[in-house]
Amino acid sequence: MRLTEEGLFDREAWEQAGYQLPQYDRKKVRQLTVKEPEWIHFGAGNIFRAFQANVVQTLLNKGSYDKGLIVAEGFDYEIIEKSNRPHDDYSILVTLKADGSVEKTVVGSIVESLTVDSTCKKDFDRLVDIFCSDSLKMVSFTITEKGYKLENEKGELNKAVVKDMENGPEKAESYMGKVTALMYQRYLTGEKPVALVSMDNCSHNGDKLHEAVLTFARNWEDKNKVKKGFTGYLEDKQKVSFPWTMIDKITPRPDPNVEELLRKDGIEQVAPIVTSKHTYVAPFVNAEESQYLVMEDWFLNGRIPLEAAGIIYTDRKTVDQVEKMKVCTCLNPLHTALAVFGCLLGYTRICDEMKDDDLVRLIETVGYKEGLPVVVDPKIMNPKEFIDQVMTVRLPNPFMPDTPQRIATDTSQKLAIRYGETMKAYVRTRGNCKELIGIPLVIAGWLRYLMGVDDEGNTFTLSPDPLLETLYKMVGDIKIGEAIDVHGKIEKILKNDAIFGVDLYKVGLGEKIEYLFAKMIEKEGAVRETLHNQFK
Repeated sequence: MRLTEEGLFDREAWEQAGYQLPQYDRKKVRQLTVKEPEWIHFGAGNIFRAFQANVVQTLLNKGSYDKGLIVAEGFDYEIIEKSNRPHDDYSILVTLKADGSVEKTVVGSIVESLTVDSTCKKDFDRLVDIFCSDSLKMVSFTITEKGYKLENEKGELNKAVVKDMENGPEKAESYMGKVTALMYQRYLTGEKPVALVSMDNCSHNGDKLHEAVLTFARNWEDKNKVKKGFTGYLEDKQKVSFPWTMIDKITPRPDPNVEELLRKDGIEQVAPIVTSKHTYVAPFVNAEESQYLVMEDWFLNGRIPLEAAGIIYTDRKTVDQVEKMKVCTCLNPLHTALAVFGCLLGYTRICDEMKDDDLVRLIETVGYKEGLPVVVDPKIMNPKEFIDQVMTVRLPNPFMPDTPQRIATDTSQKLAIRYGETMKAYVRTRGNCKELIGIPLVIAGWLRYLMGVDDEGNTFTLSPDPLLETLYKMVGDIKIGEAIDVHGKIEKILKNDAIFGVDLYKVGLGEKIEYLFAKMIEKEGAVRETLHNQFK
């Protein structure tokens, strides 16, 4: 059994093996999509294949929609060349449920895949055709927050961005440069309306996308690289929209256990590959069952009926509230706490951490006791019920092979939102944060994590982070058991409101974090001891 158009001809064999197959005429869907494309998505990674592609499949199966998805990959072309095209754009979604059951779905809603390579004439010409189509309603993105950044961690424009700004839209190389060049083509063909929709897991994602595109347009217009009026087109809220969204679904790297499951079913050629850019991609994607996508209802050329598959259209204020609820209280702060202490305590799976009474008490404190009293309530979702599902269904799911090491990536970029907003709320409502216990413990644990030594004294590899080199220099030479000036060592970090959203001394937590950090470096085993003593 092969995951290709030809291999799926024997539907009975796949169905007997327990696979749900597309219930629509894919050839007809492809023809309609190529002729009148409505949705193109940038970012061919796991979250897209597990979520957006499966949502469209649901619509197609129900007869609620008759077009497929076009996916474009602008960072790692090997995803398209080595995964999408060899499998005729099919993929297998393996949904791992907390009750132990597994749902296997062959997803066929992606009917065309392209590299966003301006040097590949065939693909880029096709992208231009799509962007110039009257029918195009939505251009969406899951390219991570880094994809919208034009500057490096030093605040300098990336080399590809500088080059694009000098050369103009012809043969753009940077991701946002290529997207802006494609939007310029849409502008030239009649200033056609469209929605550019970031579906990345970052705050006010639509604004980040808007600012990146506008930066290129302004630069090119100032240098006469494009016609006057292009910037005005991108700023016209009746022509181009940049809705905010909130997305939530855990899609880890391809899991070896899932690969073996597919092999036993008789599926051939399912081995994952690691591209030259270190992307993990396979013909399958494993994911949890829970998923949320809340979108600002701001679509200027008509909207796709995603509500028929559980997607919520609402106003910008509500999207913002849902995002704050999740990121500041109900999920992300708990994830980061488990990531930090998981690395220190030798865990390699989040679900195993949920069997640890000390860690469960920690995240219960961070979520229920410290977060919920100041949570932003969006009304369309119940914050307590959201945490309940996270605690009882999502995090303990033994079939979700997510790791603390993955979640610990870029922690310095996350703390200001995941904990800073809660601390600010305490300052507004109570004057300071002195009553907090869980959040300062997590921050102290993060500083201890940055030493790169676990609780047993073994070194480990720190997850990637743009501030890693700077932060490691400040704490990496600390030795467990040696007396040091803790205040002198970490004061500069704790005062950094760019990292935490607040000056931790000014909100009443600096000294508490210093104390907790000092306890954690007293001896081997001190992390566990400090964690346990906080909640006994």
